[in-house]
Amino acid sequence: MAHLGSAQDSTHIKEFPDKITARLSVQTTSNSFALRDKLTKSKTEFIPNDKSYLGLSISFRSVELDLGYAPNFLSENKDNGDSKLITLNFRMFFYQFMQTFDFYKQKGFFIRTKDLTLPVDNLRTIKIGGSTSYIFNPNFSFRAIGFQNEWQKKSAGSFIPGATYYYTKFKLQDPVLENQIEHSFNLAIGPGYYHNWVFDDNYIVSAGGIGGLGFNLSKSAGETSLTGLAQFIFRLTGGYNSESFFNGITINTQILTHTSADNFVLDDSISFLEFYIGYRFDAPRKLIEKAKEINRKFGLN
Repeated sequence: MAHLGSAQDSTHIKEFPDKITARLSVQTTSNSFALRDKLTKSKTEFIPNDKSYLGLSISFRSVELDLGYAPNFLSENKDNGDSKLITLNFRMFFYQFMQTFDFYKQKGFFIRTKDLTLPVDNLRTIKIGGSTSYIFNPNFSFRAIGFQNEWQKKSAGSFIPGATYYYTKFKLQDPVLENQIEHSFNLAIGPGYYHNWVFDDNYIVSAGGIGGLGFNLSKSAGETSLTGLAQFIFRLTGGYNSESFFNGITINTQILTHTSADNFVLDDSISFLEFYIGYRFDAPRKLIEKAKEINRKFGLN
């Protein structure tokens, strides 16, 4: 199946096929929304209560699982009342294809306008989706900046087009009015480019982004609308890497924006800030043999 991807130069990337990569991180993430009136230029923001959470990820070869939990002992979480944040992220690689799956469940927001800020404890959102991308340059390692189960040894960049798709459910529980529920589906396709700069073998700085176009399909109060959509993603990473130990920082912002009814523009934003530290250790022999068996059967790397 060599036609699916080009040969990788081992002088650019060091792989760790027989090691398990474990990462522990402190992360701040949120899925916020802004409603802008194109006529009056006014803006209403729906901002989730700030949450910092502990992230744990385990990766082996082409598969990674990330879990996030927001404990109350972190100072940012102590005054957030009954607010909740649950995240789940899953990623895997098939040759130069990269597949992600994301899940966000939030409760507790602030509504902010030019004149006031009000808490809205009974607003809940659920977002499910992900992305499919193709990395054209096999000498560029996205794993080295996103998952740290590879080590980028020489600087390299790559054109990375992809498709992003998310379903979001908004539910406002009102004791007086009926519960208000809106369903929203976003799809965007577009080009992207990322570059890894390597300094003194062990230090890396990476930056890149994606711009895309697509559509939004929304349903609320029995009415359905289909509108155009624009997407922007920016990612910045810096860190230290070695045979076993690594650490660093990652900043990632994604915005999906579309025009809704009555000349309103809705911005759907996912922001992410992470400080991470990790270690690679030898995988059990039985796991390695099982992975080799699966690779032979399905052609995974």
